[in-house]
Amino acid sequence: MENPTLTALLRRAASEFPDRRALSVSGKFDLTHAQLQEVVDHAASLLLASGIGYGDVVALTFPNTLEFVVMFLAVIRCRATAAPLNAAYTAEEFEFYISDSESKLLITSQEGNKSAQAAASKLGIPHVTTATLSGADSRIELSSTITDSSLDSVAKLVNDPSDVALFLHTSGTTSRPKGVPLTQLNLASSVVNIKSVYKLTESDSTVIVLPLFHVHGLIACLLSSLVAGAAVTLPAAGRFSASTFWSDMLNYNATWYTAVPTIHQIILDRHLSKPEPAYPKLRFIRSCSASLAPSILARLEETFGAPVLEAYAMTEAAHLMASNPLPEDGGHKAGSVGKPVGQQMAILDVDGVAQLPGVSGEVCIRGPNVSRGYKNNPEANKAAFQFGWFHTGDVGFLDQDGYLHLVGRIKELINRGGEKISPIEVDAVLLSHPDVAQAVAFGVPDDKYGEEINCAVIPREGVAIDEAEVLRFCKQNLTSFKVPKKVFITDSLPKTATGKIQRRIVAEHFLAQISTAKVPKFGA
Repeated sequence: MENPTLTALLRRAASEFPDRRALSVSGKFDLTHAQLQEVVDHAASLLLASGIGYGDVVALTFPNTLEFVVMFLAVIRCRATAAPLNAAYTAEEFEFYISDSESKLLITSQEGNKSAQAAASKLGIPHVTTATLSGADSRIELSSTITDSSLDSVAKLVNDPSDVALFLHTSGTTSRPKGVPLTQLNLASSVVNIKSVYKLTESDSTVIVLPLFHVHGLIACLLSSLVAGAAVTLPAAGRFSASTFWSDMLNYNATWYTAVPTIHQIILDRHLSKPEPAYPKLRFIRSCSASLAPSILARLEETFGAPVLEAYAMTEAAHLMASNPLPEDGGHKAGSVGKPVGQQMAILDVDGVAQLPGVSGEVCIRGPNVSRGYKNNPEANKAAFQFGWFHTGDVGFLDQDGYLHLVGRIKELINRGGEKISPIEVDAVLLSHPDVAQAVAFGVPDDKYGEEINCAVIPREGVAIDEAEVLRFCKQNLTSFKVPKKVFITDSLPKTATGKIQRRIVAEHFLAQISTAKVPKFGA
């Protein structure tokens, strides 16, 4: 299919696998692919009757629920743009994101969201709620008064590859969040790439672990599965729970799952403290959105008996950029985040010259999955989209076999007296200590060397570990100039809503505490 749309791919899957399970709410009810299409078309007809159409942006803030999935798909079916938002945002944050996306409507669950509603009210944007779906034969209803809606109006709509379907913001850990518009073509290209590299079919099944307002959960898990005719289960609580994860995986015959490293660590820790009587036989486990320490990867494979495939992704690329392949296609290569998938990748120097295998530079990509640029941000576009490539801001190299190895973010590399040190390398060593649960290394200002290495460590539950032990271990496993100068022992680290550790925020916090004897919890 040349220049496909996501909606066309979903309709084709519903036509090919109408009676196969598409979506389940754990312990409640299932929707087949055909039923899902019917529910989505009905919801789209309500939106059209409400005045939502081509180019309109609709803000959505929900837990991981069936209603969110239906409304997201209904919005893009209307040739409108969905802007999913984290339900935990403050009113001020909602105001920024709703305003920056130029949303025309806010949709929430029936329970509502006071912060989002306050922001919408301040901006003069209408708010509607969705009634909860009660079964496979029920339909979405909106709280707004709609005099007339017709499925014929939906049938007449033809989605175009250039339609902006999804509007997300970058995490904003080093600057103000930037708005990323992703088209139907961007999304379709990405889900096809994901389906291809992991060989997803109608026989596959997974459980949602990550929030659906983020590309990892939304595209890599949900949309790629639906396009493949596969099945997805939503946790009953609307969010990840370690206590119910494996029972859901077993009950719904899951064949794989994808998560960020911190979730993998939670799953491993749960296994150590309270192992399940049985685990499903998985085709693979996927890790993405942050670097996975080799020691964690090895523990996952040994514990759950499945290959772990690390991947590399960004919002600007509609998620996937590279992935380690399945075992039959070469498998995971130590230290790599895999081979480029479905797009061109180059390692460029500051002048835009491609580097030879083994030589580090900035990781750059181009392809149909890549956004054309940030919204209303010419300065960021000039920096990130140049020489015909999207510049990721990551430093890495391609080896002789075409596998990508990441060194770190350009802004996070630690320059200690001229020696460029990757914090990812230090993280990996710290996490290989048997008594360390989580760890992050970061650079701090230093009068002598310009920058020095510090790190923060969370011990495993029930284990005592001190700075001296961490330093002893680092000295045994790192070159002397890479050994942290100071170690902070703590019981929490700041993370994004998807569980990604924010290195810059960690550094700022511990720099502020460096003169105190006690390190408080974040948010205390």
